[in-house]
Amino acid sequence: MSELLLIDDDQELCELLVSWLSQEGFAVVACHDGQSARSLLVEANFDAVILDVMLPDGSGLELLKQLRNEHPELPVLMLSARGEPLDRILGLELGADDYLAKPCDPRELTARLRAVLRRSQSPVAVNHLELGDLSYSSARGVATIDQHEVSLTVSEGRILEALLERQGEPVDKQALAQFALGRKLTLYDRSLDMHVSNLRRKLGPHADGRPRIVALRGRGYLYQGL
Repeated sequence: MSELLLIDDDQELCELLVSWLSQEGFAVVACHDGQSARSLLVEANFDAVILDVMLPDGSGLELLKQLRNEHPELPVLMLSARGEPLDRILGLELGADDYLAKPCDPRELTARLRAVLRRSQSPVAVNHLELGDLSYSSARGVATIDQHEVSLTVSEGRILEALLERQGEPVDKQALAQFALGRKLTLYDRSLDMHVSNLRRKLGPHADGRPRIVALRGRGYLYQGL
């Protein structure tokens, strides 16, 4: 049974989601502020976090930053009552694995959670990949460039794994989204692009300044070696 931490100051919504997710086979612990969430994250191990953007004692985005520093491999799904594009972009830029606007369909929330959990808990098929000065350990979720380690989120790691396995060949965006996010992209859905942007920033360019990951119009993304 997957254990979830639900962080949202809307207590009525939390009760509804805990009831729904429990019926769907999840074990859910709910809290309503950032301080309580930080304590729970120290005391227990969770398989995923559902995090609201607005919290009474600070921004959920600030808590997300901390989560990414301390638990880079922990899947995080963001919720926002406003559902504004800027919130979505910021959440994905800071490393959220997925994002839903409130009110959301509990069935879609369940599907998104199961998708991100499948990615994080699936058996590691490829343990180690190398291309030029970069190596990637899918077991650890860590990329290494010239002895410098870079921690990746689940989604970023899956994207890099797919691109390295197809060295020098473009990977179609829908195929990449299915592999990395566990779902197809919808209209105006830029979540894959944001994860790729985060990955580019973390890896940096080659020593000669050329980008490691390039977008090919109408063909997808490609990792180019030295």
